[in-house]
Amino acid sequence: MARWIDHYIRNEKERALAAQADQLAARFAERASRHDREGSFPFDNFADLKEAGYLKLTVPRAYGGDEISLYELVMLQERIAYGDGSTALAVGWHMGQILHLRTTRKWPEPVFAHLCEAVVNDGAMINTFASEAASGSPSRGGKPETTATAVDGGWLISGRKTFSTLSPILDRFVVTAYIPDEESTGDFLVERGEQVSLIETWDTLGMRATGSHDVVLDQAFVPTANRLHGKGSDDGGGWMLHIPACYLGIAQAARDFAVNFANSYKPNTMEKPIAALPSVQHSIGEMEIELRTAHTMLYSVADRWDQETANRPALKADLGLAKYIVTNHAIRIVDLAMRIVGGTSLSRQLPLERYYRDVRAGLHNPPMDNVVISNLAAEALSEFTQ
Repeated sequence: MARWIDHYIRNEKERALAAQADQLAARFAERASRHDREGSFPFDNFADLKEAGYLKLTVPRAYGGDEISLYELVMLQERIAYGDGSTALAVGWHMGQILHLRTTRKWPEPVFAHLCEAVVNDGAMINTFASEAASGSPSRGGKPETTATAVDGGWLISGRKTFSTLSPILDRFVVTAYIPDEESTGDFLVERGEQVSLIETWDTLGMRATGSHDVVLDQAFVPTANRLHGKGSDDGGGWMLHIPACYLGIAQAARDFAVNFANSYKPNTMEKPIAALPSVQHSIGEMEIELRTAHTMLYSVADRWDQETANRPALKADLGLAKYIVTNHAIRIVDLAMRIVGGTSLSRQLPLERYYRDVRAGLHNPPMDNVVISNLAAEALSEFTQ
């Protein structure tokens, strides 16, 4: 019987992509424990991703990329997370944002073209650093304390960004900054230089290897052309499904570990493995309900986003619901897996305790649960608003 994770492969192209992702994930799984213990950034994993051509998969074909769909991105990110959640979440920000820029064309085309060429030719990556200690998550609408001041030929940017995932490896990134002269907020593409420094603050319970340190900008110069005006179409934020895909991959790994354990572990008080126990079978059945519901929700919404191009802004509530369902179900799956395995699941010699820590990080990735619930309520109420 095929693995459950393979049920959402639709054609030979996707089968080949999945096989490549599985090979990468297997390598990452061997290194995950070390990077987790050390809190070190997995440069070796990203070298493998670059060599495999993974980093260019969402780049437009016109610029040398593969232009994969959101559905395909979700499928691949789930598989990378099966091997290492930190690597999947980190690379997902790059992969997702390239997809977002491809569909919205919100950047000036010459700037986007230059980025794509760097991704394809040099393995460059991108992320946006928006979070700050004082303003909290940018999804909450706080005004950044980072400032941009106009000077001849460009801007000088100063401030400190937190949760800067991929910061150890990026040679360019986007920052949000407040522009006092305009009393507005803008996005700027910053190239790393002497005015940019990294402060290694990332020491967390889970997702320890994402390199989400603080980045400090001290009068960093940005050319006029690198101000990103934010124009373009509204895609509903579908690219952010890379987040729940990551946590579903972790949950799938936990489920597989627990099922294999149940099929093989036989205490000396039993004649058969513990999989024969009705209580264990019940827990496995509960995991399947959570897992299959999450998969159905995630992949159906991703497919709708791909197909309903004109309707993408209207899918925002469902995209948020997919993140809510998948993340909370993933947490429940890992919890059930640990209950099946028992006290051994707490051992740092096994991956389950890392899955348990990593999967909880999903609660703090956007959109937050209360935002999803509020958006769904607002949409329901609007049906009856005169």
